[in-house]
Amino acid sequence: MVAITQYRTGAQSLMREINLSGIMNHVRINAPISRAALADTTGLNKTTVSSLVNELIERQFVQEIGLASTSSGRPAILLKLNPTAGFIVSCEIGVDFILVICTNFAPEIIWRYEEKIDPTVGQRAILDRALTILHQAIEVGCPACGKLLGAAVGVPGLIDQATGALLFAPNLGWKDLPIRAILQESINVPLFVDNEANIAALGEHYFGAAQGYEEVLYISAGVGLGGGIVHGGRVFSGVTGAGAEFGHMTMNPDGEICKCGNQGCWETQVSQQALFRHVWRRIDQGEASRLSELTGGRRASLTVPLIVDAARAGDAVALVALETIGHHLGIGIASLVNALNPELVVFGGILSLAGEFLMPVIEKEVEWRALKWNREAMQLVLAKHASDACVMGGVAAVYQAILAQPDIVGTLVS
Repeated sequence: MVAITQYRTGAQSLMREINLSGIMNHVRINAPISRAALADTTGLNKTTVSSLVNELIERQFVQEIGLASTSSGRPAILLKLNPTAGFIVSCEIGVDFILVICTNFAPEIIWRYEEKIDPTVGQRAILDRALTILHQAIEVGCPACGKLLGAAVGVPGLIDQATGALLFAPNLGWKDLPIRAILQESINVPLFVDNEANIAALGEHYFGAAQGYEEVLYISAGVGLGGGIVHGGRVFSGVTGAGAEFGHMTMNPDGEICKCGNQGCWETQVSQQALFRHVWRRIDQGEASRLSELTGGRRASLTVPLIVDAARAGDAVALVALETIGHHLGIGIASLVNALNPELVVFGGILSLAGEFLMPVIEKEVEWRALKWNREAMQLVLAKHASDACVMGGVAAVYQAILAQPDIVGTLVS
């Protein structure tokens, strides 16, 4: 009898947790929303909804924000997530930069900081600097929102999902680094570490261009070329966490050597460095370009925004370089559309700043090369958060954990 009672208690507790998660997620998606509308949407009875909502209000995850009139004439109290329920810090460690944000639970960015880094200083110095900035973010979040709910870090490399260890980051030159364990030593809250493109895909799914889509292909073009897949509303990462490494598909067997050790990877054709290479090659061949003047001929001074500005001014070198990159991006994306049949393709990363020039070329290639049925079933859009997609994805990773288990997460953090 004791065993049966324990089973029933456990089953009831699990069902309550599932319902609590469901209510919280519906509030996130549909706010402002009333208790009655939640009952209609979830199929739960009004008594259960009221009890769960009251619990979420007591724990400060949800707040009442006012009244709305109804057809019966009786006003309904509207609900939304409580921005001051706590705060989240999220970091991207790029090849040559560190970016950290702090958000409230809305989530709204209340602090953002980015700085350039020298990748040659070594992984420990870079991690120490990232931790310093993360703690600065925490110092901002505490007086504003009180409680740190979680933290996340995105890196341009392969992450073992079970251990949080970085297996290989070719553009950083890092391998076999227990990055989550190192960072967790001084961040005493749930900490999520993932590949920057995977986590960016989650960010666009939760808060960006991919909201409401269940089958999404995310492409991030920057120093490298990363990708992420949202399948059934969740990020697909493969058996070891190394899935969706589209940048290392071989596109030209006789092409350039990639930093991963392979030859002719897609990344070598469509990265920021590939764009810069096309620009300087034409300038070196004697073609006139305002980019020579803007950079003073210094190769290290060339940036994607400068190229975009030059293209807007009609600079032929910039326009042809962007068209070449768009051509190679389109070929690869068309192949992935044929392989994965997504309903949405989101293009992000630093190169998405040149979206006005790249997207028409990509669309032309996809129109030509993708199967008619796959092509007609999908849309191609720019990422809403552009180069902030990864840090917003870190916020989404913490959100996802809280939404899935508001009971447990609420007791873990301090």
